[in-house]
Amino acid sequence: MSRTLRWIVPSLVLIVAPFYVEEFWLRTGFAICGAVVGAIGLNLLLGTAGQLSLAHSFFLAVGAISYTFFSGSGSDEVSGLGWPPLLGALVGVLLAGVAGLAFSPIAARLRGIYLGVASLALVFVGQHVLNSWTSVTGGFNGRSVPDFSLFGFSFADTPRLVLLGVPFRESERLWYLGLVIVLGAFLFARNLVRSRPGLALQAVRDSELAASVMGVNVQRYKAGAFLVSSAYGGLAGVMYALSIGSIAPESFGLFVSIQYLAMVVLGGLGSLGGAVAGAVFVTALPLVLQRYSDALPLVSGAGGDGLAAGEAARYLYGLAIVLVVLFQPAGLAGFAHLVRRRKPQRGTINEDADQSGRGHRRPRAVGRGVQQ
Repeated sequence: MSRTLRWIVPSLVLIVAPFYVEEFWLRTGFAICGAVVGAIGLNLLLGTAGQLSLAHSFFLAVGAISYTFFSGSGSDEVSGLGWPPLLGALVGVLLAGVAGLAFSPIAARLRGIYLGVASLALVFVGQHVLNSWTSVTGGFNGRSVPDFSLFGFSFADTPRLVLLGVPFRESERLWYLGLVIVLGAFLFARNLVRSRPGLALQAVRDSELAASVMGVNVQRYKAGAFLVSSAYGGLAGVMYALSIGSIAPESFGLFVSIQYLAMVVLGGLGSLGGAVAGAVFVTALPLVLQRYSDALPLVSGAGGDGLAAGEAARYLYGLAIVLVVLFQPAGLAGFAHLVRRRKPQRGTINEDADQSGRGHRRPRAVGRGVQQ
């Protein structure tokens, strides 16, 4: 019962939140949802498959810019196709996955830090292309992002919608959209990890040679991992574009990839729940510091004498990474596991076994009716 309540209570809180919290927290929540999707995708690649990538920001850019181009309308400065937003989002996710699949032959021949360095080429090449392709990206000035709609229902402020006396504007509508997307992305990733392909990816992570001996097609599964992870990145890019309303090439630099790497390391490699926790921490911290910069010591708003909110946030989660690496390599997921672990009752054999390591084991059945 307690485990059921552990899921029901937070779910109810998230569902009723738009009726009680202000717009800032709803906007922040949708930004966190986008980061959670991207962090889950990178965790599948790094934590489950053991493939280091520093190109996650490139795949976010592919998703965000593809959605904006295919669903946006053209003007004198930029071009657009004006497709339905849902179709534009799906194309953005698909193109991001294809980009990851195209990079997979290189990934199949490299591992570790060499793969990470090779993936940096995507970020640098992508920045050059995005800044030069001004008709699509808008260049250094960027371009506005079209509003999202689903089967005729617009997520913009119009048409006016009121529920229980609360006006549901864009922030409230995007909040629920983000929750649905995160739930679907999490369940898909969890089922993937627990399936046979997920076990094969873990075998590749532990030992490519052993996995190959067991009949696992190593190159094929590496390509699949990049495909899925990049598609997650593309979806996160679409959500990022919707959360800020405009995009520019400089929004998808190397620092964004490092942020996502920090999310996965802080949360715990190989843990989907840890990826969620890491994304919440890294994404919400600078926004919250900016919100309350006047009340916090050493932190100031724009143009102040103290640390800027983004800079202070980088110091804090940099310190958090150092502490996690030193004291809890399993990340936030490791801390959560320690908290959830049940303590045995005093005076029992199990407690003696936990404390001394020499507890007696119960006889186990061998064969039919025979005890050892």
